[in-house]
Amino acid sequence: MLKIVLSCLLLITCFSSYAVKNVIIVTLDGFRWQEVFHGADLKIIESKKFVENSAELKKQFWADSQQQRRELIMPFLWQTIVKKGVLIGNRDIGSNMSVSNEWYFSYPGYSEIFTGIADNRINSNEKKLNSNVTFLEWLNNQPKYGHKLAAFGSWDVFPYIFNRPRSHLYINAGFEPASGYKLSSSIKLLNQLQTEIPSPWENVRLDSFTYRFAKDYLLKKKPRVMSISLGETDDFAHDGHYDQYLRSARRSDQFIGDLWQTIQHTAGYKNNTVLVITTDHGRGSSIADWQHHASALAVKTYMKNLTTFPNGIVGSNHIWFAAIGPGIANKGQLKTSIELKQNQIAATVLTLLGENPHAFNPKAGKAITEILQ
Repeated sequence: MLKIVLSCLLLITCFSSYAVKNVIIVTLDGFRWQEVFHGADLKIIESKKFVENSAELKKQFWADSQQQRRELIMPFLWQTIVKKGVLIGNRDIGSNMSVSNEWYFSYPGYSEIFTGIADNRINSNEKKLNSNVTFLEWLNNQPKYGHKLAAFGSWDVFPYIFNRPRSHLYINAGFEPASGYKLSSSIKLLNQLQTEIPSPWENVRLDSFTYRFAKDYLLKKKPRVMSISLGETDDFAHDGHYDQYLRSARRSDQFIGDLWQTIQHTAGYKNNTVLVITTDHGRGSSIADWQHHASALAVKTYMKNLTTFPNGIVGSNHIWFAAIGPGIANKGQLKTSIELKQNQIAATVLTLLGENPHAFNPKAGKAITEILQ
């Protein structure tokens, strides 16, 4: 009996030792690890197929130094997060992370991030309610989190990924207007502008609306846990617009920097909030396949339009992960002893919050303890 009691106390101590009050998760859809760590790809910049004005783009994003190139795209990531937090995914130095689902595209990836498991029955991006419970839903049903957890996304499939009818999460995604709480005049204006400024895509809105709605909700409702999923990088890549892909990534980095500064100047968030940044999948590694992402299995089924790549888009399962805040070790670029997995993100977030991931889902991937102080 004494051993059982001691084991329970040890387990409680383990989780509570990392406890922070809040976690915000930001995802950049389909943003390659190659740009994160290498910076812009000169071959693609100089391609007339993928860039309208190569000379102008080169001025904006090219430098001979790899360090300079990557900072031109993501200055906040490299100048703040890497210096004060942790970054994983640079396969050049043995920092490896990948998805564990069999498909290498968005719905399976987001489900894996937020549920901690790879459910290979999720084999399309169709709008079907997720039968799996996300850690946002699990936390939302605990009174101490105030039933105010929220998810914001540019893609209109997120209400299905988070199963809005069952989870009762506050979700704002696609072209939905901000609603459900007292709106300021500026947010009412954004609601109107969203109907007047056309998006290039029928099911993905511009990320500026997603971020601005999310930031307003953060300041007004003070959720303890929130996700913000930006989508432009993936869609500009699919469209073959490398110039807009890079510019969108830089805007995303600016949003993340602004979010971090907001956290540091907001009561209730300052010094007790962790910011996590990651992506749902990778992309191809060459000028021939950088636009795409799919496993060999996906090419045979859901993504038959990519049959010219019978082995799938090799390397599109490779992802990256960053974190900053209390409880996060200041390790910069972290070399990994094993291939870390996307299904470990859920347990990592729960451990940071002082929760027991096993109580959430015993099948979820284990927390990435290497990043914890």
